[in-house]
Amino acid sequence: MGSATALDNVSVFLLLLPLFLQLSPLMAEEPVPCPATWPDQFHSVLFINRSSSLQKVDLWYDWPNGRNFNIIQHQLGVLSYDLEWDNGTSFYYTLHPFNTTCKVVHFDVGILRPNWLDGATFLGHKNVDNFLCNVWEKADFITYYEDVVTRRPVMWVFSSGMVAHLMTFEVGAVLEDANWQAPVYCFSETDTGSSLLESSIDVVSHGTLIRGIPHTAYA
Repeated sequence: MGSATALDNVSVFLLLLPLFLQLSPLMAEEPVPCPATWPDQFHSVLFINRSSSLQKVDLWYDWPNGRNFNIIQHQLGVLSYDLEWDNGTSFYYTLHPFNTTCKVVHFDVGILRPNWLDGATFLGHKNVDNFLCNVWEKADFITYYEDVVTRRPVMWVFSSGMVAHLMTFEVGAVLEDANWQAPVYCFSETDTGSSLLESSIDVVSHGTLIRGIPHTAYA
């Protein structure tokens, strides 16, 4: 009697084994993904919407040389430049044929480090711009969407309401050194000794928002 019962139990186990194998991946807890570290150098084209004000931005990130560049084409408007250095200095300027203006701003922190997303809170998955994305929030300041398959960034949403859609992501692309020089009128000395030319130039850009991330987000 005991042998028959044991054989029956083995038979039931063998019958249910395929079902267990199918369910086991579903029963296992899915590990929380980590955001990809930014490459040391890349070029991206972004389309940005800020309160219905549209911009096309060429973003050049160059961590080894401590610099970051946003070239901003406002819709049917001015082409402006947001040149940032890791010493905390940023130059916001325009060039001919537009009015030649420049504003120099000093931040307490440099450009974002490649691992700036470390410690971000994982919010789950969401379909964005026809991509299935991992979603993170950093410092209650930015929501970051990254393609699940390629690990490339897809969209950034700032707490200010500015939304950036990434159109290209060229890893390893480098802008030639000659293009990183701010114009000479950015270095005119004022009475206070600081390099600052007051102007109407709009410095509420993608770059300034990124630099405004709380210091703890740079770790």
